[in-house]
Amino acid sequence: MNIQEYVIDDFNPNKISEKIANRMKARRILLNITQQELANQSGVSLGSIKRFETKHQIALQSLITIAVVLDASNEFHQLFPMNQFKSIAEVLRATKQQARKRARDV
Repeated sequence: MNIQEYVIDDFNPNKISEKIANRMKARRILLNITQQELANQSGVSLGSIKRFETKHQIALQSLITIAVVLDASNEFHQLFPMNQFKSIAEVLRATKQQARKRARDV
């Protein structure tokens, strides 16, 4: 895979799902946990786990539950980070900017 394909994949929801599923499967195998054991420990159905590993489809709640069992839930805290200001000047600039106004419904 060349760098251009890698960058494009980062904006493709199907590729992102595939990468997450592959990492989850690799972690499960590394921890020597079978699909059935993961299903038992997480309460997520075996069918859902198999579908995620093969078709890369899963409900968000199930994914989070699996991440907890595989000790990988901290990564969810990195999604949608809040602004972290580096200086007082950045805080002042941000507070001066007007919030975007919604267009009126016509």
